[in-house]
Amino acid sequence: MIVRRLHGLLENLYDVESHCDIADYLVTDRSRLDGVHPCNDTRCNEEQLLLAQTEEGAAVSLFIDDTVLRRLEAQDPMSALTEGNLPDYCTALEGVSHFLYAVWRLRQDASMSLLELETQAEVDKFALTVFLMASQDGGRYPAQVFARLFDAVSFDRRLNSEQLDRYAAAHRSAARYCRFLEKRFVKRGQARVEGMLRELRKFYRLGSCAKLEYALAAG
Repeated sequence: MIVRRLHGLLENLYDVESHCDIADYLVTDRSRLDGVHPCNDTRCNEEQLLLAQTEEGAAVSLFIDDTVLRRLEAQDPMSALTEGNLPDYCTALEGVSHFLYAVWRLRQDASMSLLELETQAEVDKFALTVFLMASQDGGRYPAQVFARLFDAVSFDRRLNSEQLDRYAAAHRSAARYCRFLEKRFVKRGQARVEGMLRELRKFYRLGSCAKLEYALAAG
């Protein structure tokens, strides 16, 4: 299952464990979300992390539309990440990123903000895509990743002003940090993998305000 593989790659990338099988928390049938209305988003998305407070603690579910997953099974990005499967790959990866980070922070009994969650997901998409494409291309650094993920973007017109501000801020912070990663750890098409991993793992463990301040300062 693609979500399990993405989940495992992110756990390995950041050297963290969620101690759970993401498939047990996955919802793929939109009809099962009837009556569930997230307080922060009323759009009909292909991916959505659902968090709720219960008497037993926090409840977590991840929705990724079945059509997205079926397209990824037909065009496996783990074998060949292309322009054709990139949008669905990014959709699934964003959901898996949200899930792993939320569960990891909850297990630490640590707070997190929506801006922090979105910023980390943008960094995750860049970092995992770089390593995945490099592994598919003999270790060469894929120079087009930054431009494709951060330069050619547009925001959903259905976003309200608060949501738009949050997504734009997350995009801006992550872009500055990922540009910093390129400049510091990539030279002549080859990435300094160990140094880049140490940096990414340090960033992952920063708290909400510290993470955002660090990302902006790094750029």
